[in-house]
Amino acid sequence: MSLTVFINAGPWLPIPPSGYGGVENMLVYLIKELRGRGHRVILGTVGQSQIEVERQVSFFHQGQHPRIDGPYCDGVSVAHAHMQRVLKTIRKTPEIDIVHDFLEIVGPSMLAELAPDGPPVLHTLQWNLWHDQDFYGHFEGRGRVYFNGISNPQMEAAGGNLRHWSLDVVHNGVDVDDFTYRERKDEYAITLARFTYDKGQDIAARVCARLGVPLQMAGTVGGIASPESLSRELRKLHSPFHHYKDVEFYRNAVLPHEGERPRIAWVGSVGGAEKRALVAGARALLMPIRWEEPFGMAVVEALASGTPVVAMRRGAMPVIIQHGYNGFLADSEEEFAEHLQRVDEIKAENCRRSVEERFSAAMMAENYEKRYQQVIERVRSGGGRDPQNLHNADVLT
Repeated sequence: MSLTVFINAGPWLPIPPSGYGGVENMLVYLIKELRGRGHRVILGTVGQSQIEVERQVSFFHQGQHPRIDGPYCDGVSVAHAHMQRVLKTIRKTPEIDIVHDFLEIVGPSMLAELAPDGPPVLHTLQWNLWHDQDFYGHFEGRGRVYFNGISNPQMEAAGGNLRHWSLDVVHNGVDVDDFTYRERKDEYAITLARFTYDKGQDIAARVCARLGVPLQMAGTVGGIASPESLSRELRKLHSPFHHYKDVEFYRNAVLPHEGERPRIAWVGSVGGAEKRALVAGARALLMPIRWEEPFGMAVVEALASGTPVVAMRRGAMPVIIQHGYNGFLADSEEEFAEHLQRVDEIKAENCRRSVEERFSAAMMAENYEKRYQQVIERVRSGGGRDPQNLHNADVLT
């Protein structure tokens, strides 16, 4: 059955993103797959988005990601301004069959206010739920808002009302044909994430400096896309970026390790052909994370390029990484360094095959089609009014 799906991507980054953007990169594949299967997509995003959809809705023209780590009142104002436009559009578009939401906390809380006559909602959780227990554990969506996670380790933190209203997980997926595949690798390793203590770029820099491995660190610092832009901003005496925790992390914990022998450097946010070439040529993607990573789009993208991954054994890393087959899992910094020296043992073809078999865009879209139907049928039947009415086979256990 053909559906009209309103996908709420949020106001932070365009689709596709020009560089950093895990959720936004995933949405490129989901939207293309859904439309290829005959569904209509209305997209809540920013005006810069260039992806082809039936209709685009935005409040902001430019992505507001640099404001996400700013003062609380600033980030919340951005999210609510975006959601006011989204809700206004939904109320005026009765042909919408379901809303697929990706805006953390603010999205489901405001979409619940469309009840009792608004469309059903599926909210995909893309973050660490240990941080949001107060909200999700007591959330009341008026019987019209359901959730899904992106890995089982992520959903181990689901409790209270969130557990009642959660369907089975749907792994993020990609189209491997979108990535440059190389079997012969260069000497450098990479990180591919926004700079923050949880992502552990300081560990990667320290290990590579000790082993003499060149390291290119791609991503944003406090939402800023390049070293030059950050330097210009920090030359301003009263710039708020002086006090951003991610900027302080980069300056205090990562920058001191940067140097020429070996070359260890932040290369800024990369996208498009530049990103594909960087990832495909890398000896390894490094994920020395300090948090329970919900999934890891960068990991799947690297594997699709034939690039092995060395990661800490946390979050969803054991879901994606098959130790000794497409990468290595470490339990300490010492093990991390040991595994980095073994990445040449991993075959590029194994990395790519692991994505084709387990994390394809087609599989992701097919699973979301099933979730859409589940949510629509339950709301229509009135089964969404009481969490005890949910069928045990579909509830996360």
